[in-house]
Amino acid sequence: MHTQSLAGRWQFRECGTEGWLPARVPGSVQTDLMALDRIPDPFVADNELHVQWVAERDWEYWLAFQVNAEMLAEEHVFLVCDGLDTLADVALNGQVLGHAENAFRQYRWNVKALLAEGENELLVSFPSPMATIRPRVEKQPLHNPRHSLPGGPYLRKAPCQFGWDWGPKLPPIGIWKDVRLEGRTTARLDDVHLRQQHAEGKVAVSARASVERWTDADLCLELCLTGPAGQEQEAGVKLAADETGGTATIDVADPQLWWPNGLGPQPLYEVEVNLRQDDALLDRRTFKIGLRTLELRQAPDESGTSFTFAVNGVPIFAKGANWIPADSFPTRISDAHLEHLIRSAAEAHMNMLRVWGGGFYEEERFYDLCDRYGILVWQDFCFSCSVYPDDEAFVENVRVEAAENVRRLRHRTSLALWCGNNEMEVGWAGWGWKNLPESERFRKGYDRMFHHLLPEICAAEDPDTPYWPSSPSSNTPFVDPDGVQAGDTHNWMVWHGNKPFEAYREHDSRFVSEFGFQSLPPLETIRTCADEADWNMTSYILEHHQRNEAGNGKIVTYMTDHFRMPRDFPSLVYVTQVLQAECVRTGVEYWRRNRHRTSGALYWQLNDCWPVASWASLDYFWRWKALHYAARRFYAPVLLSAERENTAVTLFLTNDTTCKQQCTVRWSLEMLDGKVLADGGAAVTVPAPGATQVDALDFSEQVDAQNRRQVVLVYELWQEDERVSLGVVPFAPDKHLELADPELHYTTGEKDEAITIDVTAQRLARFVWLEIEGVDAIFSDNYFDLPAGRTTKVTLPKIEGWALDRVRKALHVRSLVDSF
Repeated sequence: MHTQSLAGRWQFRECGTEGWLPARVPGSVQTDLMALDRIPDPFVADNELHVQWVAERDWEYWLAFQVNAEMLAEEHVFLVCDGLDTLADVALNGQVLGHAENAFRQYRWNVKALLAEGENELLVSFPSPMATIRPRVEKQPLHNPRHSLPGGPYLRKAPCQFGWDWGPKLPPIGIWKDVRLEGRTTARLDDVHLRQQHAEGKVAVSARASVERWTDADLCLELCLTGPAGQEQEAGVKLAADETGGTATIDVADPQLWWPNGLGPQPLYEVEVNLRQDDALLDRRTFKIGLRTLELRQAPDESGTSFTFAVNGVPIFAKGANWIPADSFPTRISDAHLEHLIRSAAEAHMNMLRVWGGGFYEEERFYDLCDRYGILVWQDFCFSCSVYPDDEAFVENVRVEAAENVRRLRHRTSLALWCGNNEMEVGWAGWGWKNLPESERFRKGYDRMFHHLLPEICAAEDPDTPYWPSSPSSNTPFVDPDGVQAGDTHNWMVWHGNKPFEAYREHDSRFVSEFGFQSLPPLETIRTCADEADWNMTSYILEHHQRNEAGNGKIVTYMTDHFRMPRDFPSLVYVTQVLQAECVRTGVEYWRRNRHRTSGALYWQLNDCWPVASWASLDYFWRWKALHYAARRFYAPVLLSAERENTAVTLFLTNDTTCKQQCTVRWSLEMLDGKVLADGGAAVTVPAPGATQVDALDFSEQVDAQNRRQVVLVYELWQEDERVSLGVVPFAPDKHLELADPELHYTTGEKDEAITIDVTAQRLARFVWLEIEGVDAIFSDNYFDLPAGRTTKVTLPKIEGWALDRVRKALHVRSLVDSF
C-alpha cells in the first residue's frame, strides 16, 4: 500500500500561449495569477470587474513528477483527483484519461499501465466555464438569481461563485483539492460504512466494508476502536476468497456520549478499519466519531407539526447560523481561519450551523472542527434558488455526486440533516417559477430530483440521518413550503419585506432556518477595499461592495427608525452593527421564550467570503461584529428576556440546559441618571429544558408621555451571587432617548492570562463599545448596555508583546451618545 501526493508546485498557462508560469496545487487560476501580480486583488475597490476575463479563457496545468519502483511494484496504481473545478480533461504521459464535469466529485483512474519509472507528466486542461455554458444558455435559458452570472445551474460547482446578493462574480478554475497516486495490491477498500447501535445504555459500533478485489485470496477485515482516554478495542472478520464485503462490530466498553455544545462534553473515538492478507496491510481507512443518537421529531401538536432535533433522547433548541464558503477562493482558507470561525460559533453558544446549498460540501477539516466543538450540521445538497437541467447526463452526474458525498460524510457525529436544496420548492410554489417557459417539464425534474432521487440515495447510503426535501419546506411537496405550522421557514418579512423588527413576534415558526439583517463590516475591513474618499453609503465603491439591491439605503431607512443620524462615517459603521444586532436579538429572544412551539433559530449568516456589507456576524477577516457579541448573550444557555407592549413589560426565563436552574431575577425602573422609580425581583426555578414567564409588569402609572424618553427598565439575571446578564428596555426609540454623556470610567488590570477592564457609568450608556487600536481583540463582552451606577467587568486574552500600559493607551471606550 503506497500513496504519493502530487500536490505542491505545478506550472500553468493560458491555453495557446507559450510560457509556463509557477502555480500551487491545490489552488486556482485566479490565486496563481494574483501571486504573480498578473491580476489585481479582486476584493479591492472594483477590481472584480477587471478580472472577469479569467473565467472566459481556457487554462492548463502541468506537472512533471517522479514515480519510484515501490509504487510501480503495486498491482494497481490509481490517479485520484479529489476536486477539479470544474470542466477538466486529464492526460497522463500524453494519454487522455478522461473528462471531469463536477467540482464536488472525486475522479479516479487506473494508470498503472501508463506510468514509467522515473519522470512522468500530468496535464489537466480546463476549458472556460463561461464560454462552455453560454451556448447552453442561449439554447435553453435556466432561471437563476439575478445577482449571478447566467448559466450557473448548468455546472456542478458552488452556485455562489457566479455571484450572490453578498458575493462577487468570480468563478474559480483549477485543481482545488488533493491529487495523488494510490498503489494497491490484491484488494482495496471501496467503501466503509460506520454505524452505531444504542440500547439501554450500551453502544455497539459496526463497520460494513465493501472490497474491490483483483485476486481470489482470503482476507481479514479489522475494526480498531480507541477511546478518548486511549483504551483500545478490536474486532475482526474473515472474508473468504469469493466475498466482497463484511461487517465487524465492537461493543464499546464504558461508552461516553457526545453532546452538542452547551449540553455536555464531546468525547471522540478513533476508528481504524484495516484490510489485510495474512500480515500484509492492503488498505486502511481512519475516522473519528462521537457516540450519540439523533432524530428529527415531527409530531402533531396544538400548533401543527413539530420540527425538533433530539440528541441522545434530549430535545434541543437549535441555536446557530447559516454557513457560506469562507472565501471566494476556497483554497486560501487556512486551518487557523477555519478554526477561528467554528470556535467563534461555539463561543457564542451555537450548537448548529446550516451548510447552505449555494456553496459546496465542506472539507474534512470543517467537519472535524464541528465534531470537536459540538456543532451540529444541517447539510444542504448543493442546489440553490435556480431551475436545474433535467437531462439524463446531468441527473446521473448528480447521482454520483450525491452518493459520494453522503458516503464521505455519513459517519460524522455533527451531521444532523440532509436537505435537498435551498429555496427552490418555495420558488415553484410562490415565486412565479410556474410561469417560466417549459415550467411543467422542469417542475417534474425538480420532483424527480428532490422527492425521489436524493431521498432514495440517503435512505440507501445513510439511513441513520434524516432527509428534508428543501429549505424552507412543509414536507408536503409544493404545499405551503414557508408556512409556520410544519417544517422550517425563511423569515424575510424583516429586511426584504421592510417590516419592523417586532414583526418577528407575529411569526410562530416551528423552526426558523433563515432570517437576518445587514450591517457594514468593521472599519478596518472597509479600509482594505475602499479609500477614505469612498467612505460614504452611496459611493460607487461601497455600493459595489453591497450586492443586495438598495441594501445600503435599506440599512439607512431602518437606522433612522431607531437611531439618530451618525455624526461621521466611523459612527455610521458602529450604528449599523448595533442595528443589526438589535434586529436579530428581537427575533431570537421571541422564539426562544416560545420554545414549546419553535425549536430552532439559525440566523443568516455566520461569515463572509469577501469584504462586503452583509448579514454576517463574523466578517471576512474573522472580526466579531456587534451581532456576534449579541449572539453570545441571546444564545446563552439560560436567558432572561423582556417583551414590551407600550408601558407593560413581561419578563421570561429560558433554560436550554439539561438541569433545572435556580435563578434570581431583579428589575429596576429608573431614570437615565439612575434614580429608581420602582424595583422588584423574585427567585425563579426554570425547568429543563423549558421557558417560563417570570413577571408581568405594568408601569402605566410611572411612565407617561412626559418622561418616557428619560425612563428605562433594567432587568438582571443572577445565579449564585453573580450577575449573569443585564438588559435594558427603553420606553421610547433610542433616537428619542435623552441620552447624555454617561461619564464612562474604566480601569485595566491583569489576572492570570487575561487583561481585565472594569467599566462604570454615571448615566445610562447604551451599547458600550470597546476597541483596542491596532489589535483585533475579542472581548468577553462588547456592545453592551451599562446603566447608571453599575460596573461591568470585561476580559480579553493577553496580547503577545503588549504591556498593560500599552493596552491602556490603545483602549477606546464609546457608547451610543458618542455617535451623534
